[in-house]
Amino acid sequence: MADEQEIMCKLESIKEIRNKTLQMEKIKARLKAEFEALESEERHLKEYKQEMDLLLQEKMAHVEELRLIHADINVMENTIKQSENDLNKLLESTRRLHDEYKPLKEHVDALRMTLGLQRLPDLCEEEEKLSLEPVCHVINKFTGTHLYALCAKLRVGPGTLKSQNGSRMNEEKENIELHCS
Repeated sequence: MADEQEIMCKLESIKEIRNKTLQMEKIKARLKAEFEALESEERHLKEYKQEMDLLLQEKMAHVEELRLIHADINVMENTIKQSENDLNKLLESTRRLHDEYKPLKEHVDALRMTLGLQRLPDLCEEEEKLSLEPVCHVINKFTGTHLYALCAKLRVGPGTLKSQNGSRMNEEKENIELHCS
């Protein structure tokens, strides 16, 4: 009977070993699955971080592009202001020359009349290239500033007029007018 009890005890131990081994195998399988999931998640996290780095690089490239665009806008605004100043100076100089020309022409016409000669033709009659009109009010469409300009009708002669940047403005004779509002 002691042998039987000892065998029963051993059988109980074997049964417990079997149950614990099965439980251990289940846990081992779960551990293996968890490790695989962990490795997969680490790979995904690494991919996400790489994608984030690429997005940040792209963002910085766009930020730099916007910075350059803003710098270009500032340069263009300064160029427009300088061009407006230059235009105003040229228009003022033209007005002064015209004001200087008018009395001189009137004096010459008076002298010619005393000698029985015909008066000289006006600028617009003599030269169709330049005809001065009264001062007009111009609003710059870029900056909204008011310019006071002596309006001129220019008729371009043969040849090609080029702008400051070298682009062709006309191939044939064209009328270019600044209209008074």
